[in-house]
Amino acid sequence: MIANYHAHTYRCGHAEGSERDYAEKAAEAGLRTLGISDHTPYDFFDIGPRNRPMRMMPEELPEYADSVRSLAEEYRGKLDILLGVEAEYYPKYFPRLLELLKGSGVQYMILGQHFLNNEVDGQYCGIPCPEASALERYVAQSCEALETGLFTYFAHPDLFRFTGEDAVYVWEVRKLCRKARETGTPLEINLLGIRDGRHYPEERFWQVAAEEGNAVILGCDAHQPQWVTDPASEEKAVQMAARLGLELLHEVPLRSLQ
Repeated sequence: MIANYHAHTYRCGHAEGSERDYAEKAAEAGLRTLGISDHTPYDFFDIGPRNRPMRMMPEELPEYADSVRSLAEEYRGKLDILLGVEAEYYPKYFPRLLELLKGSGVQYMILGQHFLNNEVDGQYCGIPCPEASALERYVAQSCEALETGLFTYFAHPDLFRFTGEDAVYVWEVRKLCRKARETGTPLEINLLGIRDGRHYPEERFWQVAAEEGNAVILGCDAHQPQWVTDPASEEKAVQMAARLGLELLHEVPLRSLQ
């Protein structure tokens, strides 16, 4: 890997390390590009203040942005450091998110659709689920997100843990893969899933992606600085991609949030 766009910091409440810690490890590993994409704040305007569940709080965004921008200047010529966020697409709250990010200097946003509907009154996508209607909602919500044209790529698009019929799964994820191809949005093979032995990468998903000709990128999804590169998991991902006929990208163009 020469570029990793998927890394988190202590600010999200479930990762370790500062922005500087990640920059130092990335430089040591010889990365060309490091994108720091912590879980974006969200303005849940209709339910009042919340404790930090899985993301930085809105008031932390300026300090986060300033920290990454300062490091980008410090490492100029040695490591290209990018300011990003990972965000779910919550239709009810998404316009407020774009307002919150406006003027922050955030250079890109990756889609990480962890919940159906939203995390306030929705369902987590990573638990076993046999219901075809839930998978259909996940695909529809993800496709709507892709249609915004604002996401640089789709992280762990195979997160939804469907335990129903294979034919239903293939039918639905084909819609998602086609929408990603139509919108020119790369799909991420997630190295954290490999490293932790999670249910993703889901080979059924990636077989469909290969058939549909999707653009594919690797993402470390680092929650600790030492995982900003992961050669062992990368090798497994590359082997899977070669077996299925997926073509891996080394870098992706950033999409503006404006």
